[in-house]
Amino acid sequence: MPRNVRCGTNLCSVVQSLKMTSPYFMQSGSVLTRNRSGGADGCHERLDASSRRRRRRQVKVEYDGDDGASQTKMERWEPPDWVTQLAFIREMRSGRDAPVDNMGAEKCYDTDAPAHVRRFQVLVSLMLSSQTKDQVTGAAMQRLRAHGCTAENIAATDDKKLGELIYPVGFWRNKVKFLKQTSAMLVTEFGGDIPSSVEGLVRLPGVGPKMAHLAMDIAWDQVSGIGVDTHVHRISNRLGWLKKPTKNPEDTRKALEEWLPRELWSEINWLLVGFGQQLCLPVNPLCSVCLNQYSCPSSPGLNPAELLWEQFVQCLKTFSPIQSNLWEELQEAQGHFLRSPQQTDS
Repeated sequence: MPRNVRCGTNLCSVVQSLKMTSPYFMQSGSVLTRNRSGGADGCHERLDASSRRRRRRQVKVEYDGDDGASQTKMERWEPPDWVTQLAFIREMRSGRDAPVDNMGAEKCYDTDAPAHVRRFQVLVSLMLSSQTKDQVTGAAMQRLRAHGCTAENIAATDDKKLGELIYPVGFWRNKVKFLKQTSAMLVTEFGGDIPSSVEGLVRLPGVGPKMAHLAMDIAWDQVSGIGVDTHVHRISNRLGWLKKPTKNPEDTRKALEEWLPRELWSEINWLLVGFGQQLCLPVNPLCSVCLNQYSCPSSPGLNPAELLWEQFVQCLKTFSPIQSNLWEELQEAQGHFLRSPQQTDS
């Protein structure tokens, strides 16, 4: 039979050193201790029970209300890099030269018309914009305004003529029907004006939540919710701005409103729509020129050497503008910097 092995000072020192340096013990949370008696029982391994249960979970705080009932406050989720990403999008949109900036719903109404007519024209432009490029919507609105874009006039226009005025907007035949029905309701129930609530707006034929929230913002200057179209829906998912991916714009709206500060609800549609029209395209997005290419989960990204180089160049730019005659030297330095160690040795 093998003899009992006593735990000498040297052996325990080696085990202690292994415990301090081994990734296995550091990650598993195991703790090695020496028998207090220092006798023949040797060293044994003890698992710290508390470390096994050490898991990240939501913070839950209990409050006692005046009525004695407990209230639970959960930690609010938000994307880790959203503040920086939003600042970069603002910078990329600073030129205000996207189609939405010149032909969006805020630019399609007659500024000289009475207030209720302006509001009606905002609603009409939003109804036409669904599944339609802003350029097409803007041209259709110009024709409607020349024809007379009031609720009374649209309700009295025959279907054929109205179709000729709005063609080629997407689903123009359905929109002719919706425009006629909505105009008739507005004349009868609101005197040619539009409802001043989301609930009233979504009752109108062809008006959904996105249009209702945008109409409240643009026509009534009231922020009732985030207007989420295909651009906002796509970009929010690409940036990881949602706790979990969503399949439709309405789910995206609800997810964004859970964490995005309310003071940003009006701005976010304008920012992301223009950003989606110019850079974050539905197909083949221009990630290489996007300022969020290093933090966006959907970006192909750069390898570590390329990322370090880009950070180096950005650092130089913060101190002083890089003169044009230095770019050739920087490009040459970049080639050397990104060369693999094997290529450098050769």
